[in-house]
Amino acid sequence: MTEQAQYIPGPASGARIQKDGVEKNNDKWTLILVRELRHSPEKVWQALTDPAHLREWAPFVVDGNLGTVGATVKLTWVGTPNPLEIKVTRADAPEVLEYGDIRWELEALGGRTRLTLWHKIDRRFIAWGAAGWHISFDMLDRFLGGEPIGAIAGINAMRFAGWQRLVGEYAKQFGVETPKWPPKPAQEP
Repeated sequence: MTEQAQYIPGPASGARIQKDGVEKNNDKWTLILVRELRHSPEKVWQALTDPAHLREWAPFVVDGNLGTVGATVKLTWVGTPNPLEIKVTRADAPEVLEYGDIRWELEALGGRTRLTLWHKIDRRFIAWGAAGWHISFDMLDRFLGGEPIGAIAGINAMRFAGWQRLVGEYAKQFGVETPKWPPKPAQEP
């Protein structure tokens, strides 16, 4: 049995949502996920910005480094055919990184890091987003600790026994319904 097959995510924790303004065709909420990592902010920063490191744990790949303000890169989410062109709007190493709908904050805690993610996600899938990022944070911690098992994202994440449990736990925590597949189209007001 592979290490990925043996992986079981822990309970839902460290997440909250911010219900942003609802506009026509922009029904997104902000997922805020916090995790304390046993690694320095400099090491975590490299894992957040270096394309080779991102491939080891993130739910997307990029074609360039995310560590420079103004850099434009193609970001491809696992399981999607088309890349998005994104621009890095903030890169204050090793403290704050922003691009697209994502913001990272790194807070030094001795030799450790409190990593906070803000990600705007369609509210219908906020529990899926939380579960996916939960697993990705686990993969990040393993990668940084020298025990990588590879990124688990998209349909591969959904195949894990713990996936549905995590989605249900986050849905309950956020007070939302568990997402159904396939999704229903957004309602017109």
